[in-house]
Amino acid sequence: MKILAVIPARYESTRFPGKVLAKDTGKYLVQHTWERAKQAKLLDSVLIAADDTKVVEAAKSFSADCVLTSKDHQSGTDRIAEAVKDTDADIIINLQADEPEIDPANIDYLASMLIDNPDCPMATLVAGFENAEQICDPNIVKVVTDINGRAIYFSRSPIPFGRDNGGVGDVSNYLRHLGIYAYRKDFLMKFTTLPQSNLEKTEKLEQLRAIENGYYILIGKVTHSCDGIDTPQQYEEFVKRVNGSK
Repeated sequence: MKILAVIPARYESTRFPGKVLAKDTGKYLVQHTWERAKQAKLLDSVLIAADDTKVVEAAKSFSADCVLTSKDHQSGTDRIAEAVKDTDADIIINLQADEPEIDPANIDYLASMLIDNPDCPMATLVAGFENAEQICDPNIVKVVTDINGRAIYFSRSPIPFGRDNGGVGDVSNYLRHLGIYAYRKDFLMKFTTLPQSNLEKTEKLEQLRAIENGYYILIGKVTHSCDGIDTPQQYEEFVKRVNGSK
């Protein structure tokens, strides 16, 4: 079984233009993520899917496999589908380019979920919350699961709603969705042909398309989580952490 991780690297970013090529640490941001992925033991290879020749040239400088994809894709998932359509991979890991501190063990755990569950089309990871403020933050996605560890729903709102607590109950009852996915390749190719679902459009959460179309998403819980880098301020904090560890 061949497992391929793909890092969709879009040069333009609304809140942080050109962030994947930010280099205040001495390495490109996407390079940090690529290096973490290369440490995962179950991956056969790691591919960067770029939308700009500047990203392709940067990837060459640190010897990463990289393909240039269309600028017109609406999501990283669509970009990945183009990048892998002619590969012989069985499992595709969707790893966000702005996750330079991801734990390689989490990547392996996610891949193993599809290896160990051959009927599962898609899987993702969650972690716990630190406080109620995070649960109320609409930028942090929450998920609820059934007793078999399958996602029931993802939302930007606090779910479950703690009726007796004004919205948020015991923090330990909430799951924080992490932005990494595993797909079987045939499912990925089918998923990207499905029209956007009503729930997806409402919440602006692509994974709801799978649930609304009757596919299940297996959920794995991990203890180590890290925030992705969405803003220049978050990048500055990351640079401080990197420089502080040198």
